[in-house]
Amino acid sequence: MKLLNKITLYTTVSKIIIVLIFIWLLPGIVKDLNSQYTNYNLGEQKKKVLDNIRKRGIDYYFEGDSSYGSYTMLKEEFIALEPVNSHYPVDSIYTDKRIVETDTLTYRLLDYSFEYKNKTYLLEIGKTVSAIDQYNRPLQKVASYTLAVLIFLTLILDLFFTRLLLRPLNLIITSKLLNRKFPFKETISPVKTSTTDFKYLDQSLTDLASKIKDTFEKEREFTSNASHELMTPISILQNKMENMMMDQDLNEDLREKIVSMMTILNRLKKIVRSLLLISRIDNDQYVKTDLIKPYVLLEEVISELKDRIELRKIRIMQSLSQSIEIPRVNRDLIFQLIYNLINNAIRYNRDEGEIEISDQIIPEESYIIHIKDTGIGIHTHEQESIFDRFKKSDKTGSEGYGLGLSIVKTIAQYHGMHIVVQSEFGKGSTFKIYFPHWLKKQTVI
Repeated sequence: MKLLNKITLYTTVSKIIIVLIFIWLLPGIVKDLNSQYTNYNLGEQKKKVLDNIRKRGIDYYFEGDSSYGSYTMLKEEFIALEPVNSHYPVDSIYTDKRIVETDTLTYRLLDYSFEYKNKTYLLEIGKTVSAIDQYNRPLQKVASYTLAVLIFLTLILDLFFTRLLLRPLNLIITSKLLNRKFPFKETISPVKTSTTDFKYLDQSLTDLASKIKDTFEKEREFTSNASHELMTPISILQNKMENMMMDQDLNEDLREKIVSMMTILNRLKKIVRSLLLISRIDNDQYVKTDLIKPYVLLEEVISELKDRIELRKIRIMQSLSQSIEIPRVNRDLIFQLIYNLINNAIRYNRDEGEIEISDQIIPEESYIIHIKDTGIGIHTHEQESIFDRFKKSDKTGSEGYGLGLSIVKTIAQYHGMHIVVQSEFGKGSTFKIYFPHWLKKQTVI
């Protein structure tokens, strides 16, 4: 999962959890706030009563009676004032029941005792719990809606800021990793960002790519120089051996040894030529201006390998489309690629085996050539490394894969192609050559 998606998921889930926790706590919070507001309101009413008594006297409420009591029409609120024992220790807020005109109701009560003209009075102010609770649900709704809007706005802002913050990282991945082809030839400018971590990452990837390029250039230069230097002594040795073979006085035992040495020398010569070929491809010494027909090219390859095919009694079945042309390639290199794959299919096939060559067109995507054999197959753990140079196989003898498949891979990469191998040990292999859709050009014959 991408980092942006992870951050988005985390932000969304965390805010949802916050909303759920708030909704769970909201009734208690609203009830507590409502209770505190009620207590405050009762206290304000107490101050108003005491202020009236201070200004107008206690008779303002008693009006000649021994006590005072008043309540609203719906009995939601009441005020009671009466004289009490001077030792009455009351000054508190609590919830209790009261009887008002035969109705027993639960009130939030404020009791307050005070002295006025050497007498102690008790002031009791009450408000029904039901009247208090009737505001809980509306308050909960308002709080929930407000929270939902705030969460939505903050989520949008978080997503916007996260995308803005991670934009340099996306540019680094796109420019330094996804859109770069090895060997690195183009120069990529640093990504502009104010984030120190991203600057460090961008510079580290640039330095790493530069080191890889330098190492690759040194290896390529060494391979090219070494191959050129080796060809001269190899040619000299080959000429001397050929001259020795022409000596009439040479005995048969020595002649056989020289033939064996020439065989080894020819193998070394093939390896050096292969390395030179890879080096020239890496150095872009081949132009890609040819237009090829895979069907015609395949016929030429099969014709060149005819003796080996007949020797092993292998059956070739090919069904390439004759209406396909591929432009902007190097014909000799594509010939070498197909030649190496079919040559391997012959070498590692069983006697009287089969090789099936077919193609597939995926519109606007690619053109694919399939080369399927009935040979010994390749172990699953070896399939990722068979294109490595001089890779040895566990089951194919000391000959291994040599440079043939390495040349195939180099030619494919040079043309922007890629090759996929599917194999099951003991049952054969299938190599798929994917030509990019921009190489494909179909004509009607």
